[in-house]
This record gives sequence, structure tokens and C-alpha cells, in this order.
Amino acid sequence: MPVKVCAVSSETGKTARDLKRMKREGRKIVAVTAYDWRVGEIVDGCGVDLVLVGDSVGNVFAGLPSTVSVRMRDMEYHTRAVSRGVRNAHLCADMPFLSYQTGERDAVRNAGALLRAGARSVKMEISASRHIKAARAVTDAGIPVVAHVGLCPQSVNLYGGYGIQGCTPESADDIYRLALESREEGAVALVVECVPPALARRITSAVDIPTIGIGSGGGCDGQILVFNDLVGLTEGVPRFVRQYCEAGKIFSSAVEDYVREVREGTFPPPDGEND
Repeated sequence: MPVKVCAVSSETGKTARDLKRMKREGRKIVAVTAYDWRVGEIVDGCGVDLVLVGDSVGNVFAGLPSTVSVRMRDMEYHTRAVSRGVRNAHLCADMPFLSYQTGERDAVRNAGALLRAGARSVKMEISASRHIKAARAVTDAGIPVVAHVGLCPQSVNLYGGYGIQGCTPESADDIYRLALESREEGAVALVVECVPPALARRITSAVDIPTIGIGSGGGCDGQILVFNDLVGLTEGVPRFVRQYCEAGKIFSSAVEDYVREVREGTFPPPDGEND
């Protein structure tokens, strides 16, 4: 029997139903990945529709080589932090590696923990049909699931590295099938990562739930980027990322000025100068 979770999340913000309505009305969905309260507050104030607390926190925030080392306690901590800044957007949190691959009961328990931390839905990477069973169990417990297809970073060791998926007819059909099965089993949205644009369009036109693309062309119902990537805090970003400013250089310049002024004795100013 599926485990029932009595989880209460924030009553504010967009719901999965709102996102589906946006697809129906042809309005593009804007999504950003964030890891802390202040960034959550900033992107929410700018009008994004969905904020994802991604397990990419391992790479981007903690400097780890992949997402595989991220644990449930990490995701709960960062979800709780981001939720304090998000009032209007839909807040989704990633299910980390081995939080659901080990069985349906673990999947429901861990998804419930993320809702208690403030999420309104959870994202699960669907790289095989067995993952859909876990996603179904989470849905049956009353927790909305966003299914992630295409490049699934938690399976990077199987892929042998990061790269575009679905480049052969067979692999494209596999991803398409997983996307449709995820929808049939209750997914409320799909993240489609690093697949050819034609495949992303094919999936988008075949489902009545929103598709959110990353590195999959412009044919999806929305797009998602990592905050650090889009503001220029990350070096060596994928080619599909557009950096809208150079925050890393701005920060470096500010810290260099601070270092210089302290060493020159001009900061802090002499006593009474600021009076």
C-alpha cells in the first residue's frame, strides 16, 4: 500500500494547475534554479514563474564534481532557505540521488520531507521505467511530481559524461516514451534537458502538461537556467546558457578594491571623517 504523507506546504505562489493553464494559454514559463533565501527573493520579485531548488547545488554551490554526492539533508536545508524568499512563484525541489531509486516507500517519505521544507512539488529524474513507479507512488501520496527526462545528471556515470541525449532514433524514442509514461502516471510538468530541439517539440506537442527546456531549443513551453549561470558567476557554462551580466567580475572588482583600501589604510577612514 502507498504511504500517505500529511505534508503542508506554503499556501502562496503558483500551483501546478497555474503552470498547466499557462501552457494552455500559450504563455511561456520562466524558471530559475536557486539555492538560498536572498536569490529566491530576488528572482521571485522579478516575476519568474517557477523556482527550482536543484541538486545542482552540489556543483554550483558546494564545488562538487557532480550531483551524486548531494543528500536529502542538503536538499531539505536549501529548500527551507529558498522557501523563505519565494512568495509568488511555484517552488519545486529536486529529489537527490538515491532518495527514490531505492524504492517507493523511500520516495514518498523523502518527497514528503521536501514538502515540509517548503516545496510545492518535487522533481524526479526519469532515466528508466522503474523510476516512474516511484513517481507514481509519490503522486498517489498527494505530492505533485515534475518528471525530468533527457540528460539526467544523476545517471552521469552511466552516460560516461554530460552530453546531448536522444541523438539516435532508438534513444529519442526511449526518451519520448518515458516522457509520455510519466504524464500518464501523473506528472504535472516535464523538464526536458539536452535533447535535440525536434525531440523537445515532439514531446511538447504530445502532452497536455508544460515542458520546461534546458539546452533543448525554444520549442518547449518554458525555459530554466541556473541563477549563477545567467548572472555570470559561473565559468565554463554550457553553450546553450546566455549570461546576462558579469557578476563574477563585478564581485571580484569590489573585493579587490576592499583589499587595496585596507592595505593602504584608507578603509576604515580616520576617526571622525564620516561624522
